[in-house]
Amino acid sequence: MNLQPSDNPDDLKVVLEAALLAAVEPLTLAELRRMFEHEASDQALSNDVLRRALDELRAQWHGRGVELIQVADGWRFQTRAEMQPWLSRLKNEKPPRYSRAVLETLAIIAYRQPVTRGDIEDIRGVSVNPNIIKTLEERGWIEAIGHRDVPGRPVLFGTTGHFLSDLGLRTLSELPPLEELGNLVTPDETALIPELREELADNDVPPTFGAVIETARASTASDSAVTEIS
Repeated sequence: MNLQPSDNPDDLKVVLEAALLAAVEPLTLAELRRMFEHEASDQALSNDVLRRALDELRAQWHGRGVELIQVADGWRFQTRAEMQPWLSRLKNEKPPRYSRAVLETLAIIAYRQPVTRGDIEDIRGVSVNPNIIKTLEERGWIEAIGHRDVPGRPVLFGTTGHFLSDLGLRTLSELPPLEELGNLVTPDETALIPELREELADNDVPPTFGAVIETARASTASDSAVTEIS
């Protein structure tokens, strides 16, 4: 198979398709362009050329069980939400669940960032267990992005590109309005937290208004005996 991706748009899409299907994480345009840096061709593969090929590839996969989307961390293939009822039957274990405190903290950071731990405590009305912040950092959803210029210089937290990618979003502006968050009840393997969506669907949790959203009832123990953080 003699492919000429730098000269043939169809060959370019074949190579991009293979790379994206093989990738574990989303791939950026810079990472995709790196595959063609040593091509013997007078035509350089610009970002515009790659975007056009990716858009055509996305259209080719439209309506199938797998779709190509652009998220904050780059481009990736993912299963469509409608496939989840069948795909979930292939799993023998349940994903870890997160307590209401963890999910509320994540919601506050996502919608009010940058925020300090003190800001979160003022909004929630209770102290923040350090393990909550640690849990969200280890999952890659939040990170320290600076310090507030006040005595003690408390750490400012914000969400990460990985958080947006897990949501299937490109920018923070695509986050749903607060009052709509409670409507996200369809289990979706490619959405923010599959276990969150299952929790919402199982418990019929309504949205609350204001800075804090009750996204899930506090879970008890999971199959992996994860201790609830509160």
